[in-house]
Amino acid sequence: MLKLMFLKINKLKENQFVLQSLKTMLLRVFGIILLFGFTLYLTHNYDPKIIGQYDFIRTYLLVLGSICLLGNEQSILYFTGRLKSTNTIWELKAIYKKMLFIIFMTCFFAFFLLLIIDESTINSYFNDPNLYILLIKSTATLFFYSLTLLNTEVFRALDSIYIAELFRNTFKYASVIFGSILLINIHKEIYLVDTFLIGFIFLAILSTYMIFGLFGKQISINENTYSYKYILKKSYPMAISAMAIFLLMSFDIIFLKKYWGDKTVAFYTVGIKIMTIVAMIINVVNVNMASKISEYFSGNNREQLIRTLKNASRLIFIFTLPFTFIICFFPTYILSFFGEEYIIAKNSLIILIVGQGICSFFGMAPVYLNMTGRQHVFQIILIGSVIINFFLNRLLIPYHGLTGAAFAFSTSMIFWNFTSALFIYYKDKIIVFLN
Repeated sequence: MLKLMFLKINKLKENQFVLQSLKTMLLRVFGIILLFGFTLYLTHNYDPKIIGQYDFIRTYLLVLGSICLLGNEQSILYFTGRLKSTNTIWELKAIYKKMLFIIFMTCFFAFFLLLIIDESTINSYFNDPNLYILLIKSTATLFFYSLTLLNTEVFRALDSIYIAELFRNTFKYASVIFGSILLINIHKEIYLVDTFLIGFIFLAILSTYMIFGLFGKQISINENTYSYKYILKKSYPMAISAMAIFLLMSFDIIFLKKYWGDKTVAFYTVGIKIMTIVAMIINVVNVNMASKISEYFSGNNREQLIRTLKNASRLIFIFTLPFTFIICFFPTYILSFFGEEYIIAKNSLIILIVGQGICSFFGMAPVYLNMTGRQHVFQIILIGSVIINFFLNRLLIPYHGLTGAAFAFSTSMIFWNFTSALFIYYKDKIIVFLN
């Protein structure tokens, strides 16, 4: 009787996980539809050079933001799992406050470093006389951008998953969408990047206000339980991992801008955005179960841990396979929606989608390493991927452009997923990939 009740409880938990994943996926699908609608609007109304400039600045913030966050947006989930396993979740508020201060200081330091770099050095390297001014504006809003990313994960840590998804996939596009429409009407399209940056100031203020509302009057018994040093110790390896991932996503953009210009960047990033359909599905499952993996691993609940990983890998495969095939069979048709010019990205799109589809076989391998205290292992794997990515991009992009960038990105992405899965099986005898 007790065994039957235990099985029913586990089945209920699995159903709740599937339902939550589906609801989260619907929100992400809405965000993807919004992103694609916005991209279509841009490609039909804006010069590709302006779009390329916008995508370059967006990539710049991704990379620099990952550095300044120092892994706090990922470690907040790690701390949440640990606190839940010890019934001390009230300590999260004190941890969050300390993370705010850490991020402010890193963003301030980044802005100071940019100010002491000679303007002509940056502009001449990229052959863009206006780039330095855009970088100054972007770095000035870096704290608000980074805070928005942190707050998105804090919402998830506080079990406000749907609010987190709205901030992640919908709200962050609101200002730039409305701004782009306004700019067309007043013929000031060159300020597209500015509208993108301004939005994060409002998002940071709003999300911070909401988070402190969720915390309420919650007071930690001992605010020094987790010191700045301890938070940095746990977050820093994740920061290296996050920075490495974003470097993998930026070397291609940087080299394409240098050797082929903003227009080619615009063509390539359309393929990247289409690839996010497959990546979105993987991320939905990953973010929903990240803290659960930490909780089960910390509590030595191996059976539930394996069950969770198995269900996750199956969900990822089932949902990603149809999208992968559809995009691979109809790349020209899909790209034609963005304009005839963008069909040039057909081959690079196929390479990117196939690479992402292969990665879906490896389930939650990277997340597992971060959530089980193996951040340093994942860090080493990613550093290897970054090195591979850098050299492939440097060798291929000057001669092969879009296809060279896509091949470099896909190769390095498959390397880190495959290597992570092999390490986990060797170390823990757990199969995280599809079986």
